[in-house]
Amino acid sequence: MDKLKRHKADQSLERLSAETLPADTARQGSRIAAGSDVEAVGRWLAEYRASHQTQRAYRREAERLLLWLADQGLGLGDARRDHLDAFEAFLADPRPRERWIGPSRPRHADDWRPFRGPLAPASRRQSLVILQGMFAWLVEAGWVAHNPFRLMRDKRRRLDNRQGGIERYLERPLWEWFWSWLNRGLDRPAEERPSPRERFEQQRRRLVFGFAYLLAPRIGEMTAARMGDFHRREGRWWWRVTGKGDKLAVIPVPPEMVALLTEWRLALGLAAEPQPDDATSLVRALDGRRGLGDNRLYRLIRDSFREAAEAIDAELGEGGRLWAMRLRIATPHWLRHTALTHQAQAGVELRYLAATARHSRLDTTSRYLHAEDEAWHRQQSLHRLATVADAHGSEPV
Repeated sequence: MDKLKRHKADQSLERLSAETLPADTARQGSRIAAGSDVEAVGRWLAEYRASHQTQRAYRREAERLLLWLADQGLGLGDARRDHLDAFEAFLADPRPRERWIGPSRPRHADDWRPFRGPLAPASRRQSLVILQGMFAWLVEAGWVAHNPFRLMRDKRRRLDNRQGGIERYLERPLWEWFWSWLNRGLDRPAEERPSPRERFEQQRRRLVFGFAYLLAPRIGEMTAARMGDFHRREGRWWWRVTGKGDKLAVIPVPPEMVALLTEWRLALGLAAEPQPDDATSLVRALDGRRGLGDNRLYRLIRDSFREAAEAIDAELGEGGRLWAMRLRIATPHWLRHTALTHQAQAGVELRYLAATARHSRLDTTSRYLHAEDEAWHRQQSLHRLATVADAHGSEPV
């Protein structure tokens, strides 16, 4: 039985025990209470317990590295500079696919896999950034003797400065088609109206995608949102959110989001306006009471993208092929990129865009400024080859 099955597919850090991983070689002189690589990584992850989203993202990357090292018969203390190149290539193309790649599943399911698919360059970069920090911490903790990332001659360029523009977003014409598709059927005659359940699901999708587009939340922020997080102050509506790094922010709520919130609450049989002490979930399950978890919301969004892609195939045929392809690969995080990109294109100032995105650095936010691309193209078009007429009309000098 291969290593992946030996870990019973639920390859959580707790179940990757010392029995399934190579013997650890870096315990001597350790400054943390750990008896295995898994326990050492667990101590590192505990430093991020105040931020559930960050901890979960870091756990995923550490887990993938531990699994890959185990597959090579290695532990953390054995990692060398050349292993980093091999691991990065693995992230770009995890093979064999049946052992490493699978659909979204609960972690306890037998068909759970560490990857949904190959990682894009930006995702690979992010993985290496996280693991570089993990190794730095483990060196300080005395668990490993060295950080192989420090041997990467172009480490700073690779891990810090190679941030191209955001490309994983829906261009405005595609987004406008998609939003129109989501709203179809709302005004049907009574005899053609959907069932109560279908109506509920349609209204929930409008709330989810409208929320994502208007306020640019991360998926965990959407599932954590409570009704009372939306509040009025001096006649203006605001959204209170605790985001990445456990940072609290208060974001202006545009009128269209207020309208969506009101419609959603009325559909749930609630008063139009939430009270500040309302701690019930914003995005809810079919019973109208329980909140949705991250995985369920992720699947709802991906399923909606796929349904829309099928609608494009049926309606536009070959003319909509590229749009359909974009929707089929889109993930929930594309909605955040779409929201911020379209705000930038609409002329929202960089300082306000950064506040909405809750970025600590303006250069991170500036990656959404695709409006500059259009101006650059216009300027570049001024530089032309001479036409035949130009050539014939010229005089020798």
